[in-house]
Amino acid sequence: MKVTIIGRKVNLRNHFKDLAVKKLSRFDRIFDEDAEAKVVVTLEKNRQTVEITIRSRGMFYRAEKTGSEMNAALDGVIESLGNQIRKNKKRLVKKIHSAGVDTLLQDGDSENGEKEDFRIVRTKHFAVKPMNVEEAVLQMNLLEHQFFMFRNQESGEINVVYRRKNGGFGLLEPDEA
Repeated sequence: MKVTIIGRKVNLRNHFKDLAVKKLSRFDRIFDEDAEAKVVVTLEKNRQTVEITIRSRGMFYRAEKTGSEMNAALDGVIESLGNQIRKNKKRLVKKIHSAGVDTLLQDGDSENGEKEDFRIVRTKHFAVKPMNVEEAVLQMNLLEHQFFMFRNQESGEINVVYRRKNGGFGLLEPDEA
């Protein structure tokens, strides 16, 4: 697994970088050598946030933890990733060991300006690959997002799955006007 470690507002020591690589190596048996792990450490006041995103064969696994110490946050995020993978093991094994879908998914952020002035402050582009609804919900859960856009294998249309307030999931499908 290729590991990239980034420090935001903090200079990371080699000891922490080595520890992060060592802890991520426990996932080597699950992911192939083409998998990419990105570790981002952010320091804000007395809080340290560690975010890890692993990309393997088009699937994303993401976790984030904040703590007063960097090592504690790293332990928490590694545990959270392990729990995600265990929870979804059956589906993930099928997806990891089959021909994966190569996508780069990034969630878009937008911010509203005044009442009639809608200002787009960030635009992101990503490939939308075909998958079924169950795979899209799994991917949304792994990314810990509230929604996920995908191309429905059955209809060929762009769909969106989202998390409802009552804990269920919703599906948005286009309809001709």
